[in-house]
Amino acid sequence: QVQLVESGGGLVQAGGSLRLSCAASGRILSVNTMGWYRQAPGEQREFVARITRGGTTNYADSVKGRFTISRDNAKNTVYLQMNSLKPEDTAVYYCNADLIRNPSYGVMTYWGTGTLVTVSS
Repeated sequence: QVQLVESGGGLVQAGGSLRLSCAASGRILSVNTMGWYRQAPGEQREFVARITRGGTTNYADSVKGRFTISRDNAKNTVYLQMNSLKPEDTAVYYCNADLIRNPSYGVMTYWGTGTLVTVSS
């Protein structure tokens, strides 16, 4: 079994900061790209940021310059530092990971259960 567990969500005022963490655990051979998505009430899930194992990053235009994604390969953990938060950043944030459990299975994508971020105005 593989689990992705997010933490760090909460309530923050506009302009504030939060740091999300997501740890992958279980029988894992290697973790490739890890990323963050979010889903606001009544909206579809949207891409936020991703980072490859080698450290290459991509961001949604809406968070560029405010959010920073990083990872610790030794801990199979990805982080999302969120600064200058806005009310429109309010959403459930989900992490995902493309990983290999068994070479026979190839790369599979796993998702966490989400952590709620609420930004008050």
